[in-house]
Amino acid sequence: MNTPPLGAGPPALEIRDVRKTYGTVRALNGLSFQIQQGEFFGLLGPNGAGKSTLISIISGLIRADEGRVAVLGHDTVSDWRAARRKLGVVPQELVFDPFFKVVDLLRIQAGYYGCGKEVWPWIDEMLERLELGNKRTAMMRTLSGGMKRRVLIAQALVHKPPVVILDEPTAGVDVELRRTLWRFMRDLHAKGTTVVLTTHYLEEAQEMCDRIAIVDKGVLRVVETTEGLLNRHPFRFLTLKLADGATMPPNLAELVTSEKAGAIELKLDRERHPIASVFAGLKAAGIEIADVSTREPDLEDIFVELTAKPAAGALS
Repeated sequence: MNTPPLGAGPPALEIRDVRKTYGTVRALNGLSFQIQQGEFFGLLGPNGAGKSTLISIISGLIRADEGRVAVLGHDTVSDWRAARRKLGVVPQELVFDPFFKVVDLLRIQAGYYGCGKEVWPWIDEMLERLELGNKRTAMMRTLSGGMKRRVLIAQALVHKPPVVILDEPTAGVDVELRRTLWRFMRDLHAKGTTVVLTTHYLEEAQEMCDRIAIVDKGVLRVVETTEGLLNRHPFRFLTLKLADGATMPPNLAELVTSEKAGAIELKLDRERHPIASVFAGLKAAGIEIADVSTREPDLEDIFVELTAKPAAGALS
């Protein structure tokens, strides 16, 4: 699949001032951002943030109250046929017909998109890549949960969509399926497929995604490169084990974020709280250190910090 360089041509997904309300609940409140062709993009947020509502709007399952969504320039309302043809969505829920064989289910799914026998070799390739080759003639109802999840992934890709949304694809699945899925998606992405990932496994997003958007309470908190997001917050973490079961002195206690198994973790502002000052404070209090380690903030730390603040509006 040949894809223009990032930034060339229309965005893979354009979300412009999208709003959606259910009764008194404002699920999306003026959401606006773009995902460029060829990106591996993370769409993150806590439960109830509005991610599922947005995905449903993109895929045409529901309509926004206001705003516009386009897939590769095709409006999802006025040009919905072309938009859906360009899009593949792997849903959270296991939705399938239990009375079809795996290969027949995939061929029927391809037919919904106007595809015929020309995609059958691609279906066979996906069955092998997703380690379903020995299940091609098995009835769907006989498959394990993990195998059904693999079929869902194949269903979303039967028509070779240039834009793919993975909605919690590894929730509740084993390590083997995660590895199989990520190998496959990396290969598709390398060939030009735009991949949008929602996940609560933030280490996956940190490893896989070029850029990340964090949504909370229907508002865009931030959209930035993963590297930029990790570097924008000037803090680090210091973990201490104090000798003889000592406790932190009052002047340092406000820096403590957690205490587990005798280890105390402190969150330090790089400018306001040099590590040397912590050591000096402990020494002045007569407290000895038994062990020490440091770590840089990861995506989970930044995610928690951003979503813990009031959702007043977007961050640039």
